Amino acid sequence: MTHQIHGTVADGYEAVREEFAAFVAEETAQRPDYEGQLCAHVHGRRVVDLWAGQEAGADSLYGVYSSTKGAAHLVVALLVQDGTLELDRKVTYYWPEFAAEGKGQLTLRELVAHRAGVVGTDTGFSPQELADDRQIAERLADQRPFWRPGTAFGYHGLVIGALTGEVVRRATGRTLQEVYEERVRAPYGLDFFLGLPAAHEPRFRTALPMAPTAEQRALLDSLPNGPHTLAAIAFNRHAAEPTDLELLPNDPLIRAKGPASVGGVASARGLAGLYAAAISEVEGKAPLLKEDTAAEFGQFHSVGYDLVARAHKSYGLGFQATADTWHPFLGAGAFGHSGAGGCQAFADPRSGLAYGYTRRRFAFPGGAAAENNRLAAAVHRAALVTG
Repeated sequence: MTHQIHGTVADGYEAVREEFAAFVAEETAQRPDYEGQLCAHVHGRRVVDLWAGQEAGADSLYGVYSSTKGAAHLVVALLVQDGTLELDRKVTYYWPEFAAEGKGQLTLRELVAHRAGVVGTDTGFSPQELADDRQIAERLADQRPFWRPGTAFGYHGLVIGALTGEVVRRATGRTLQEVYEERVRAPYGLDFFLGLPAAHEPRFRTALPMAPTAEQRALLDSLPNGPHTLAAIAFNRHAAEPTDLELLPNDPLIRAKGPASVGGVASARGLAGLYAAAISEVEGKAPLLKEDTAAEFGQFHSVGYDLVARAHKSYGLGFQATADTWHPFLGAGAFGHSGAGGCQAFADPRSGLAYGYTRRRFAFPGGAAAENNRLAAAVHRAALVTG
């Protein structure tokens, strides 16, 4: 059974609707419970607004996992642009306690490029701690790094938002979530929350676990998965109560507190709208980021072997370098962040494209779901033709 495709596309983007419909037909032939949303803006104008699923709607909200990091580091970019933060100052200028265990020379630039080496703690976090950026930061300030800070990089998957958020709090007296709400979410009316208000809870669609095929399960089972590996520490699998990443958004405490690494709740409209506001004029408002700021935060800062992911990865400042990590057809300097459940969000300043995709069921093998390759390519092709 296939699902009806809902929503609209602008003239010139009909091929995107066709590509989305083709994917949904293929997916629902295997998994009839598919739900997903696709949205895109070009030069600040919404050109794609589609969704599918028996109970999905345009305003359905989903856990967006690490796509949260894009919202968090847009705040950091704004504060750097303002002069409130300086990338080449030591982290300890803002947060003196961070100097413990040999971390005193690390700069803010290195921190947001995943070079700190404190991807977790020796004993792990409780579920309550993992929902609270302040508690994560307090624990990490005392943590001995897992590599010499600044000499290598690895994905700080569950903690980078708490680390940068503590710098924001020390510099401004406000939490990162508060700055985000005041400067980004509320002014643009974005359905992208770092801390979901109770009034919006009925719109939230619970995350569904991965449903791998037998071949996919065999591949997952073959991966190194020891309880004390760097990856296990980074994703809190060694804790007394190990984190179930697939179902993390279903924890109401995570949704309510909105930890800045993984706790965001959004629609595809919210994801795309965030990046549209970052790089384009939207509803008469100037882009949030100046061209130089967007270029610096999208510039390659950590490229090569990621010690946590055990694979080639590329990061800008807080953002993934999306053209290298995921979609090579995008322009140089494209930046954004995928989410473990399969969502994807990015800005391509050279084409003016802002893209957002959500899905309900956790995708194999985690990270931006495979369908994003075809969907983002279809949007990009149309954007280049229509201008």
